[in-house]
Amino acid sequence: MITRRQVLAGAPLVAMAAPTGRPRIAAICTTYFKFSHTQHIVDRFLIGYGWNGTHHKPPFDLVSIWVDQVGDNDLSRGRAKEFPTMRIYNSIAEALTLGTGKLAVDGVLLIGEHGRYARNEMHQTKYPRYEFFKEIVKVFESSGRTVPVFNDKHLSWNWDWAKEMYDTSRQMKFPLMAGSSLPLTWRTPSLELPLNAKVREAVCVGYGGVDSYDFHALETLQCMVERRKGGESGVKWMQAYQGENFWKAMKDGVWSKELMDSALCRSHTLKPSREGFNDDFPTPESMQRLVKQPVAYVYEHNDGLKSTMILFSGLVEDFNFACHIDGRKDPFSTQMYLPMPPGRTTLANFFSPLTNNIEKLLLTKKSPYPLERTLLTTGLTASGVDSLFQTGKRLETPHLSGIVYPAPTDSTFWRS
Repeated sequence: MITRRQVLAGAPLVAMAAPTGRPRIAAICTTYFKFSHTQHIVDRFLIGYGWNGTHHKPPFDLVSIWVDQVGDNDLSRGRAKEFPTMRIYNSIAEALTLGTGKLAVDGVLLIGEHGRYARNEMHQTKYPRYEFFKEIVKVFESSGRTVPVFNDKHLSWNWDWAKEMYDTSRQMKFPLMAGSSLPLTWRTPSLELPLNAKVREAVCVGYGGVDSYDFHALETLQCMVERRKGGESGVKWMQAYQGENFWKAMKDGVWSKELMDSALCRSHTLKPSREGFNDDFPTPESMQRLVKQPVAYVYEHNDGLKSTMILFSGLVEDFNFACHIDGRKDPFSTQMYLPMPPGRTTLANFFSPLTNNIEKLLLTKKSPYPLERTLLTTGLTASGVDSLFQTGKRLETPHLSGIVYPAPTDSTFWRS
């Protein structure tokens, strides 16, 4: 048996044997109900999904699942009856070993979103992704081999735990992919920020709550600005604004009004300033009437780039990006398009590109985009929540300053 201490000391792990037949996948989940992230992802592996004009069935067998919280609306029991190849297990270890005592799957889906979990004093939901990850790693260590792991959304609400997850995957040399659909979904218009562009300032206007949708908006920013000249250089400070502090900062020009307006012009859901005028762009006064609790995270990268994430719930219901590029007169802008199903009667299509990229992870044993992106957006989310908790205090972020990486040549968004 290879222990964690031996792994960290450099003991080699046994390489994963080539699978015979279809690779087998295990799902480790917080909960599994209608329209949960587990359903959006697991159902696509069980049933398939529409892709490029056809019904695509992933070339894997999802053979095991472990669900932490099983309520009256649980889907896992019904799915196990419908798909006998998927078996429900009583522990994470059993789901990964299929009861044999040794790792018996070729990939792991870690879906730690939704469910009833406690919140801390900063109102962060303490989803147990880190705890689940530790149990998965224990099986890797005892089995002497590893397999690719996908972690849904950010790594952890706790920065130290998130960094440990990143470090563990690197030390044990197993592929870890994390994040959400935002960098992978359609864009309207279908634009890719030119690689090595000189970006001076960037803004994302989105919506939703803190410690949840702020992560999505930060991913929107990061998957774009990482393509700038020199790649990602790390972040040196962060400051959050909320309520009256937000409106004052907007008036004082803490972030570019031109970029904010450009991002708002990409929105498909922008509320008009007055009743009956669909093309009436909102004034600052109407913004204050429509938005009850605005939030902004402003931060500076080591290379001088300033980025601003804005949550404008009540004004928009989508995620929109704009930036200034040297040599370009007008702002570069686009929307990360996430069309919600009418009346929430079907699964959201934007989980299809996420699932397709998970397939790439499992097939190639390599994440389609840098894990460092998710590590940075995880840290930015935590720092933004911390700054808000400290009533908008500017926080130095030396722990994010060293996250330096090049952007992938292909930004992986859905072009169909």
